[in-house]
Amino acid sequence: MENEIISIFSLAFNEGKLPAFKQLVAKIVTETHKEPGTLAYIYSISEDEKTAHIVERYRTEALVSHVEETFSPFAEEFLSLVKITGLNVYGKPDAAIKAKLDPFGAVYMTPFDGFTR
Repeated sequence: MENEIISIFSLAFNEGKLPAFKQLVAKIVTETHKEPGTLAYIYSISEDEKTAHIVERYRTEALVSHVEETFSPFAEEFLSLVKITGLNVYGKPDAAIKAKLDPFGAVYMTPFDGFTR
């Protein structure tokens, strides 16, 4: 995981906004799929359809461009539909990555043992 960043966002839907959120996410996922440095980008919803998680896995050098170029055109609408209730970041983000994730209340978790395949 030396050259990768994993982030897990927790979201709460604003009242009545789930249908619009799903439509917007389809557009974001389509654009994100084009990024070669995005290794995983998965939205999951709770059974009661009140909360969601986004699991994102990037090559370290790809995260900033995802935020600046791919997500940025959708950010205002995205944030009008949900509230970000948590963000955990795994890996060794540099200052540029932290500058992009800090506004979302990021909690940084530094790996100390383990492996990925």
